[in-house]
Amino acid sequence: MNNIKNKFSIKDLENLTGIKAHTIRIWEKRYNLLQPKRTDTNIRYYDLASFQKLLNVTYLNSNGYKISKIATLDNHQIPVLVREIASQNNVEGHAINSFKLSMLNFDQILFYNTYESLLKEKSFTSIFYDIFIPLLTEIGLLWQTDTITPAHEHFLTTLIRQKILVNIENIQSNKINKSKRTFILYLPSNEIHELGLMFLNYEIVSKGYHSIFLGQSVPQESLKDVLNYYDDIVFLSYFTVKPYKEDLDKYIKNFSETILQNSNSEFWILGQMLNHIDIEKLPKNIKTFKSIKSVVSIL
Repeated sequence: MNNIKNKFSIKDLENLTGIKAHTIRIWEKRYNLLQPKRTDTNIRYYDLASFQKLLNVTYLNSNGYKISKIATLDNHQIPVLVREIASQNNVEGHAINSFKLSMLNFDQILFYNTYESLLKEKSFTSIFYDIFIPLLTEIGLLWQTDTITPAHEHFLTTLIRQKILVNIENIQSNKINKSKRTFILYLPSNEIHELGLMFLNYEIVSKGYHSIFLGQSVPQESLKDVLNYYDDIVFLSYFTVKPYKEDLDKYIKNFSETILQNSNSEFWILGQMLNHIDIEKLPKNIKTFKSIKSVVSIL
C-alpha cells in the first residue's frame, strides 16, 4: 500500500507523541535511541519503526522508566515491557498509541484487537469517554498540523462509528422504551461531524428513551414534519463548525419561531460554536450543554 505514511519529520514525531523535537534530539544524541535516515537530497526523516519505538519509549517514560534505563534495552525488549505494564495499569495510554498506529498503517486488525482487549477491562461507555474522546481530540490537532491526512482521520472515525452503531443495535434489540419523550437528533445543514451525536444517541437509547437519529446536514424545514407525530419532543443538535458564527443568532431565532413556538418541544445544543452565542438571551426552551456528559447527567 503506497498510501501508508512511512516517512516522518521530527515535527511529525513531536505532534504524534507529544515529545518536544528538542528532547527527541537529545535522546538521539545522548542515548542513540533513534537513528534518523536521510533522503537523496540529505533531508533527515524517521521511518515507521522509529515512530513506533518512540511511542513505546514515551509510554515507558511516562510510567516511571528513566530514558537512560530504556536506552539499555534491546529493540525487541521494549514492546514486551510495554505490553507487560499495559496489562497491569495505564491501559488508556497504551490503547491510544495502538489506535494511532492502526490509523497511520490503515490497519483494521490492530484496531479491532486493541478494542477487543479493552472490552475485557472496560464497558463500551468508558472506552468512549476515556479513550475515543481524547484520541479524537488529538486526531483533530494532528489533522490541522498536516501530520496526518483526511484519509487517516476518516479511516479511524469510520471504525469508531461502526462500534457505536453495533452498541446501539444491541440495546435497541433488547430494550423496550417506556418514555413518552422523543429525542430527534440531527446536525444542521453542511455539518458532518456526527460521532458525538451518535454516541449521544447510544446514551439516550440506553436510558430507555425513544430516539430518532436523522444524522448529518438536515435542513430546518424538514424538522417541522416530525411535530405532527409526537407531543413531547427534544430536538438535539451538535454545532461543531456550522452554522457559522455570523449565522448562529438567525438560525436559533428561526428555529424558535418555526419549530418551538406552538409546541411543548425543547431544543438542546452542544458544540464549540456555542462559544459565539449569548446564552443568557436564549429562550427558556433552548438549553445549551458543554459536554456529552452534561447531557447524560440530566437524562
